[in-house]
Amino acid sequence: MSDIRLQKGLCMKALVYQGPGAKALEDRPKPEIRDAGDAVVRITRTTICGTDLHILKGDVATCAPGRILGHEGVGVVEAIGAGVTVFKPGDRVLISCVTACGRCDYCRRGMYSHCTTGGWILGNEIDGTQAEYVRIPHADTSLYPIPEGADEEALVMLSDILPTGFECGVLNGKVAPGSSVAIVGAGPIGLATLLTAQFYSPAQIIMIDLDDNRLEVARRFGATHVVNSADGKAADAVKVLTEGRGVDAAIEAVGIPATFVLCQDIVAPGGVIANIGVHGSKVDLHLERLWSHNISITTRLVDTATTPMLLKTVQSKKIDPKLLITHRFALADILDAYDTFGRAATTQALKVIIEA
Repeated sequence: MSDIRLQKGLCMKALVYQGPGAKALEDRPKPEIRDAGDAVVRITRTTICGTDLHILKGDVATCAPGRILGHEGVGVVEAIGAGVTVFKPGDRVLISCVTACGRCDYCRRGMYSHCTTGGWILGNEIDGTQAEYVRIPHADTSLYPIPEGADEEALVMLSDILPTGFECGVLNGKVAPGSSVAIVGAGPIGLATLLTAQFYSPAQIIMIDLDDNRLEVARRFGATHVVNSADGKAADAVKVLTEGRGVDAAIEAVGIPATFVLCQDIVAPGGVIANIGVHGSKVDLHLERLWSHNISITTRLVDTATTPMLLKTVQSKKIDPKLLITHRFALADILDAYDTFGRAATTQALKVIIEA
């Protein structure tokens, strides 16, 4: 990149996926308005998602080398296309991880994740938010105004993990008052599921993980019981806690075969297995055991249809998503942030905030 372009302010720093196992902080051209519905947003804060780690492992075929990663963040509108009517330059905004036109058949059904010209494209099919600037298509229906006085760090958690945990886990899992819930995986998504499951006052929320530190965090966040699955006896422990019955909602929040099988082992007759995890390989489905147990299995890519409601709950202090933040970095140190996030068992990282 030439010094002239740098001097003119036409370049920015961005974290670029270079193929499985490879990434780098590079100079990239600043995004420009392409379509009438676009907005260019100057990123103030972003974060790293477990899905970004799946991309780096090569699990997401739609993300090609050369892509700027990231699908979460908050920022300030820098420029807008001629068709944008809700936002203007200078507005502080929350970026949804899902881009929605609001007009196609899927959007009209509330399935924004399957928007025919959007969906989960940021940091996947188009350049994402782990950069100084990002282009947001369908800005009017893919950005949210940040309320006056809101904590921007907390709102970063509303880009993805809170609506994901709530929609894919709590709502799909049919969590209800007095029900029993097991969440397999006490990472950021599992903990977001734990926080939002408490909206519905289940009698039991059992958190299952290999990491005692994360289980202790889960206990502080409201889990009624925690189970360390390192000994391979987690299913037995859950059966003891539920008087041999199993749980009404078994929520998978990891994305590996063993945890999906565990959910099958602990779900009660008439219960729901709600999958949140991003699976990069096939899993076993034990229909020979489950066929007669009235079990429902749900899958979902987050639609962010609940983001306005979650914004209100955060503003009213019903939940505090800032509790999920453990580390903070500058964009210049994003490689260190990835290292910290990727070694969570050692670093005790949950969510990392990256300030651009």
